Amino acid sequence: MNKTFEELTNELKNNGIRLSHQRLKILEYINNHRTHPTVDEIYTDLLDEIPTLSKTTIYNTLNTLIETDLVKLLTIEENETHYDINFENHGHFKCESCKKIFDFDIDIDSLEIKGLDDFKIKHKDIYFKGVCPECSKK
Repeated sequence: MNKTFEELTNELKNNGIRLSHQRLKILEYINNHRTHPTVDEIYTDLLDEIPTLSKTTIYNTLNTLIETDLVKLLTIEENETHYDINFENHGHFKCESCKKIFDFDIDIDSLEIKGLDDFKIKHKDIYFKGVCPECSKK
């Protein structure tokens, strides 16, 4: 569910992140584009609106948002980083043809995991790869 601009502003304030136009626009972009964008996509789409924006600013902002658990990092492919604002229990499917990433519902906590009894699990991510229905039609 998309958050309002006011809710995003409050999340930054509540996490002790100094408000700036660029930070707000980056967080708003990820909130409004649930397509798991890359830094390049964020940069390209915001550059007209914020001509002074740099990729360094985007990386620094995203690192801060990740550290405060406002955004999470997705690394489905080794050389490719995407960002997600959805922290609800869900998995990701990446189409190997069109490269889009789709969310799907899954109760990760109900999965039976064997062999990790003494391990402290910090992150649970489920990724599938294949071909989406649209690309299958082609």
